[in-house]
Amino acid sequence: MSNLAKHHSTLIRVSSVIALLLVWHLVVLLFEPDLLPSPLDVLNSLWTHTTSGDLPHHLSITLKRIAISFVTAMFLGSVLGILMGKFRTLDLWLDSLITLALNIPALVTIILCFIWFGLNEVAALTAVIVNKTPNIAVTLREGARAVNTQLLAVGKAYRLPAARQLIQVYLPQLYPYFLAAARSGLALVWKIVLVVELLGCSNGVGFQLSLFFQFFDITSVLAYTLAFACIIFLIEAAILRPWERRVLRWR
Repeated sequence: MSNLAKHHSTLIRVSSVIALLLVWHLVVLLFEPDLLPSPLDVLNSLWTHTTSGDLPHHLSITLKRIAISFVTAMFLGSVLGILMGKFRTLDLWLDSLITLALNIPALVTIILCFIWFGLNEVAALTAVIVNKTPNIAVTLREGARAVNTQLLAVGKAYRLPAARQLIQVYLPQLYPYFLAAARSGLALVWKIVLVVELLGCSNGVGFQLSLFFQFFDITSVLAYTLAFACIIFLIEAAILRPWERRVLRWR
């Protein structure tokens, strides 16, 4: 992708966000809804929570939980999915269990983990990992099934070492599936983490949102949401999108 095309796509993405803010502001000006603060009020609240230190403190705790849960779920789900895609018998053994895990509501898993392990960090992280791992496994299983065996046969014909064949021939074919799993995983993990914090934690963004809900503080709820959205946009722009361009460069 040329630099001009990159700048054009970035401009479109930024313009869509600006358009949303303008529509939001116009709705507040025209209708003056009681339960919808203006963007400026939300920004002022965001600044207040940031300068007080509350937002950075709770946001850092939530991001830590997200990072641990996401990395662990990606590793476990990727290994499980690749093995299921490669070994038919293992796939048959685990297919029903994976389907069951995919259809158990996240809320049920969270409640059970808190009952079994207590209201602690282990239970919180376990609930998120258990919820996300099956989704990643299914994505990588499809990727493993789609691997071009002829390319692997060429590698064997040229007597490539096993490690080199894995890194240069096998895994590159799975990169688009890793990317899809990472994107969907990040979107799902942070939502589940907030629910976990809301139900059974005494810190984090989810815990703060529960407090704001009790006081009907919509402005603070939107302020924390905006801060979190900015972090997700930053991860998308700095990590996932460059990775996507690199992975799909051959197209």
